[in-house]
Amino acid sequence: MAMNPLTLGLIINPWAGIGGPAGLKGSDDRSLVAQALAEGAERRAAGRAQRCLKQLQQAQGELLTVLTCSGQMGEAEARAAGFCPTVVFTCEDQVSQADDTQQAARLLMQEGVDLLLFVGGDGTARDVCAAVGEQLPVLGIPSGVKMHSGVFAISPEGAAEVVLSMMSGELVDLRLQEVRDIDEAAFREGVVKSRFYGEVQVPECGHFVQSTKDGGREVEELVLDDIAADLRERLEPDVYYLIGAGTTPRALMDELQLPNTLLGIDVICNEEIVAADLSGQQLEGLLQGFDGKVVIILSITGGQGSLIGRGNQQLTPEVLKRVGRDNVWVLATKSKIKTLAGRPLLMDSNDPDLDAAWSGYIPVITGYRDQILYPLGTHFDQPDMEGVSE
Repeated sequence: MAMNPLTLGLIINPWAGIGGPAGLKGSDDRSLVAQALAEGAERRAAGRAQRCLKQLQQAQGELLTVLTCSGQMGEAEARAAGFCPTVVFTCEDQVSQADDTQQAARLLMQEGVDLLLFVGGDGTARDVCAAVGEQLPVLGIPSGVKMHSGVFAISPEGAAEVVLSMMSGELVDLRLQEVRDIDEAAFREGVVKSRFYGEVQVPECGHFVQSTKDGGREVEELVLDDIAADLRERLEPDVYYLIGAGTTPRALMDELQLPNTLLGIDVICNEEIVAADLSGQQLEGLLQGFDGKVVIILSITGGQGSLIGRGNQQLTPEVLKRVGRDNVWVLATKSKIKTLAGRPLLMDSNDPDLDAAWSGYIPVITGYRDQILYPLGTHFDQPDMEGVSE
């Protein structure tokens, strides 16, 4: 199976887990951590990071680009595992603090990493959540004392398997998971006070199981209804939605009881038609006079995996730049994704720089409140066929 490149953001909390063997119920209190170190406590985070990173390096190191922090916050362990990382955040103090993790996470998100991998516990998860929220896929390598949040792989090796599954184009679910933490001081007194701090997007390897099934097989008509129901809940007022070609986006139009141009681009706002079957020039003109948010809703071309450039060339580079990658909603049933056998979705906007900038991993809506992460690339071997997005 073909593998796809991936840009990995890495943050290591070098203090994570020190308080566990020492019975400190956590490592948020740095004075107690210092005491534990003085008493001979070992740093656990570095070793657990190594277990994951070495597995990734041995499997697909040449396809992984690692962006990280200086010193013990990532650079040292990435180099020890055989990577040549790019340092995007330098920790000024030898003792990293919560603010360092938050600043690093923000910078890594700005650099456009596909996945933020962090090593730590619930405290580190809180800092990452505060910095990136639901905007960036996040996965934790469990290394803390407290790990009540739903953001952690089952082990360092498990985290590596998730990353490798993403690279191979397998069906990796992307789900919102809670970040929770407990009050360490109260915990030391025997009182458990858990608090909710937010949610982050977490990639999860799962079986090919649908919420809508018939003898274990996906029923496309029912899945399209699920996708349409999900999309309708996502619609916001006063937003322009550009509805792409194909039967999958048409399911939303059917849900809204609106006419649809199967082989064209329609624009809706507040669940009403704004314009139908627009050319690229007409779209550019329409958006030039609109100051609000714009979202593109697209499906992939059946059998090819083309997302942009086949059957929707009305979406010119100017239109795509106006909308932005984060405002593109990709639709596909999991059955159609499986037929790609790991090949990335194709981006062919006729602007190579734009295509390269948009490459990476993108969420794909596959059902009602169900989505996966899947690679978007600039080229791959395709069958000699033309088709309509489905």
